Amino acid sequence: MRRLDGDVDAAACRAVWADAVDSAWREAPVWFHGDVAPGNLLVRRGRLSAVIDFGTCGVGDPACDLVMAWTYFDGPERQVFREAAGLPADAWRRARGWALWKALATMAGLSSPDPEGFQRGVLGRVIEDPVAV
Repeated sequence: MRRLDGDVDAAACRAVWADAVDSAWREAPVWFHGDVAPGNLLVRRGRLSAVIDFGTCGVGDPACDLVMAWTYFDGPERQVFREAAGLPADAWRRARGWALWKALATMAGLSSPDPEGFQRGVLGRVIEDPVAV
């Protein structure tokens, strides 16, 4: 956030982060993909048919696979996604922290390039919509 000083709402970012790190996955470890994004999802006849690119998969907390809720969905779609995933509210708080981290890292030039400013929109959605009500 130091690199983005004055460019982001640091207090709101810190609040999202504090909420995210205030919980932990206490269930048995589960497989996660680690990079659920449109480019890694194959669709056939309007339905998900495959998931590809398992370069970051692992075993542990599935919260990282929920990041697309803020990256690709609007408010009502996020809620549908949340209900379909069936994970507890604390997983969504951690997922929101993942989305915050990725947006800030990209905006600060520490990750993938973002010439169109897509991650600024993600950051706005992360701050505005916690989903985990």
